[in-house]
Amino acid sequence: MKLSAFASSFLYDPGKPRFRDYPTFLDGDDTTLPGLEASLDQIGEYQRRLWANQSRAVLLVTHGPDTSGKDSLIRTLATYADPAGFHAWSFSRPRGAETRHDFLWRVTPFLPGFGEMVAFNRSHHEAVIAERVWPVHEADSYNWENRYRSIRNFENHLVEEGTTVIKIWLNLSEDEHRQRLLKRLDKPRKRWKFDRSDIDGWEKRREYEAFAEEAIAATHTEQAPWFIVPGDRKPQARPIVAAILAEQLQKLAPEYPKEDESVLKEYRRLLAKTGVE
Repeated sequence: MKLSAFASSFLYDPGKPRFRDYPTFLDGDDTTLPGLEASLDQIGEYQRRLWANQSRAVLLVTHGPDTSGKDSLIRTLATYADPAGFHAWSFSRPRGAETRHDFLWRVTPFLPGFGEMVAFNRSHHEAVIAERVWPVHEADSYNWENRYRSIRNFENHLVEEGTTVIKIWLNLSEDEHRQRLLKRLDKPRKRWKFDRSDIDGWEKRREYEAFAEEAIAATHTEQAPWFIVPGDRKPQARPIVAAILAEQLQKLAPEYPKEDESVLKEYRRLLAKTGVE
């Protein structure tokens, strides 16, 4: 994946495996970031070109702790997207039939087809992050190295077959996480999101992040890289991700497909027969 200097500045660095090695917010004026509206406009335009060309696909994977803003980020990125070629899917802990198949089974039907852009709110990576904290099988039945290898092979296969894979970790500080949970309690329209697992999630936050650090280190590749995006301030996180996504879309679909002049000529002839000039 070819990246601009801006996108590269948020690329995961194997020499810095801990989230604390990365900022949770950027110092300085937000005006130093690419304009969000301009990037959203580009996403809308180049996503339509992607849909028109039907030759490549984009998979955007978003991860982060609870309240890190994954839902609102995806809603923002979809502002000008053509719904015919954009879809978003959310994955919680495996249950039911999902636990009776290999861990990649549940995401496979929701992968983008050629021409499509798909956003995952959490993903197959939960199988090497959340399942380490809250296993759905006997704990000693897991082979984490095998799962890491399967993810690398799976994503490499997607890339080789024409899907660009962009993986985002929203890096949220513990203090900001606490404040957002408290604000959620104060907002009736968000209280429904709470259940007892959220209490357990907060208590095991550090354990969850430690496994996330290990998983990102094991699944970051040149073909399907991770980006560590400061998550404490949503007005910073959104333009960063939007700029990264817009850049890749532009590379995949710089132009609309060339029109077929013979088809246009026939349309003009048929319309002329009905009195349309």
